[in-house]
Amino acid sequence: MATSKKVKAYTLSTCPYCRAFKMFCKEERVQLDYTDVDLLKGDKKKEVLNEVDRVCPDCGYPIIIVDSEVIEGFNEDKLRKVLGL
Repeated sequence: MATSKKVKAYTLSTCPYCRAFKMFCKEERVQLDYTDVDLLKGDKKKEVLNEVDRVCPDCGYPIIIVDSEVIEGFNEDKLRKVLGL
């Protein structure tokens, strides 16, 4: 079941929880806008890291934003509830 909620995430390309989250979104047909922060360079990386700090200071990855709710880490049960799946 797909959801119409807007999902954005800050992830790391090497993070197993981030990969599991991306796979979950693919399997559940959740439209996802994500950024692998560790693959960014220079000013773009600084800009995104500043945004991450503003959204969720001291959070671990993935940092998931559903509409305006911020979720730290991949918790499938919580994500299903927030997404209405």
